[in-house]
Amino acid sequence: PTRWRTSRMLVVSNTSPISNLAIIGKLDLLRLRYGRVLLPECVKRELAALSHATGRERIDAALTDGWLEVRSLADQAKAETYARRVDPGEAEAIALAEELRADKLLIDDRLGRELARERKLPIAGLLGELLHAKANERLASLRETMDELKSEARFFIRDDLREMILREAGE
Repeated sequence: PTRWRTSRMLVVSNTSPISNLAIIGKLDLLRLRYGRVLLPECVKRELAALSHATGRERIDAALTDGWLEVRSLADQAKAETYARRVDPGEAEAIALAEELRADKLLIDDRLGRELARERKLPIAGLLGELLHAKANERLASLRETMDELKSEARFFIRDDLREMILREAGE
């Protein structure tokens, strides 16, 4: 199999990018791009509660393989403060990314992204990761992948955003 060069970036993820990619069978895109992805404890608990059995199995396999890695927060109080504005998984992911001075935080929720921007964290979302995968020939069809996200993972994509991304991907 082809080996993709992975970056040495320090990447933290919230629940959504991991769970949605796992559901559609494309979780490996993150491993191929980053080598490893760090998760706070709360995100691991949220992922363990995923109702999609196959997605949960894929996540468990990534945790067992060690490229999805759980990290504890040194400062739980910061996450508790953030949890007043965003859900607990997002709060811990933002706090962990800040604590580790992560190169990137993978997060999709609008309120979580706003808080991460306020904290001056570099962020990316699931659709940006898919666009990168398409540009690097790791994804055959961005259109089909977004359709899978919608039908299988119930991932909402605004029509204008979908069209913009497809245009950028040349589809």
